[in-house]
Amino acid sequence: MTDTTSQLDGSAIELDSNAPRPWSPATWFAVVSMAATSFALVSAEFLPAGLLTPMARDLGVSEGTAGQVVTATASVGAVTALLSNVLIGKLNRKTVLVGLSALAIASNLLAALATDFWLLLLGRAGLGVALSGFWALSVAVVARMVGANATGRGMAIVTLGVSLATIAAPSMGALISEWIGWRAATAMTAGLAVVAMLLQILSLPSLPASASNSLSDVFRLTKRRTVQLGMLAILLLMTGHFAGSVYVRPFLEQVTLLGAGSIAVALFGFGIAAVVGNVVGGRLADADIRMALTVTAGLMMFATLALVLWGVNSAVAFALVTLWGLAFGMAPVVLPTNLSRGASDSLESAGSLMVVSFQVAISIGAVVGGYLVDGYGPSAPLTLTAVLASATIVLAMTQPRS
Repeated sequence: MTDTTSQLDGSAIELDSNAPRPWSPATWFAVVSMAATSFALVSAEFLPAGLLTPMARDLGVSEGTAGQVVTATASVGAVTALLSNVLIGKLNRKTVLVGLSALAIASNLLAALATDFWLLLLGRAGLGVALSGFWALSVAVVARMVGANATGRGMAIVTLGVSLATIAAPSMGALISEWIGWRAATAMTAGLAVVAMLLQILSLPSLPASASNSLSDVFRLTKRRTVQLGMLAILLLMTGHFAGSVYVRPFLEQVTLLGAGSIAVALFGFGIAAVVGNVVGGRLADADIRMALTVTAGLMMFATLALVLWGVNSAVAFALVTLWGLAFGMAPVVLPTNLSRGASDSLESAGSLMVVSFQVAISIGAVVGGYLVDGYGPSAPLTLTAVLASATIVLAMTQPRS
């Protein structure tokens, strides 16, 4: 798939070695640059949640129509994920990552300057390409820099950017848009991408590819049982998570009877716990991936089922939402690491399948959750979350120990 050595601190490192090795300052710097990139990209992805009303008003469209900017990003990302690692061929992976950051800068600037809704959609589509390309390469790049047995730890740092963006982007976007307008808030995400690109240029080692990927390589991986189980784990757990989490506010409003301020505090606790989950997930994934997957799914199952049963109590609800956040923080580390263990010889192709699985799960979860909350009430989506998390536990127990 790739060459077997890379340059960090001026010395050759065996990239296919499973032996643990100490992290040098250069390695830390490189991994942190990947975390900065994930923060910049995901901040831009989540920003519309806090900007929807002024954005719709300024462009002369309904809020429902303006909300399709999120759909555009996810839809383009899902399609691009299958093709991204094919189209880059034998390009140096550092060059590709820097190029994706440049695309994110241009896309965010186009969105900030858009004079009509279609230009805004075009900018968001470009962001979708940058997002999917980055995540499709992320596990392979991190594994090359830190070694296979430290991939979970490395990805925990990278996905820390996701958790921080989840907490900061919607609220900060809303605040900044009130001060200086939604266009300025969108332009600031371009600034974040500039910082990320500069960090990549300064810190990432040269990552040449000795072979290009093909679409047949990607589909060939799907014949492996370990890869099938890894994709299924993502589909089950993330479909369940997004079916419930997208509609957790109606549950807290109608069942727990919390006001807007209390809900904001509960969701802030969710986000803080997700940051902790990143670290915990990385440690567990490197130690025992089957146990890590079981614990992640078990925490999510317990938290959501207990919410359905005892969520009328506000103190209990706060604690359980926080526990759910811990499980969610572990998932973006554990699930990709789990999938990659079945394709250690083809991590880039596995990355494409990972991104597609996540995007499909997000789309299905949001749609099914919406149907359930409209037809059966606010507890129904959380019940589905618990059921699918339980199925993930059963799936995890069928896997061999790492």
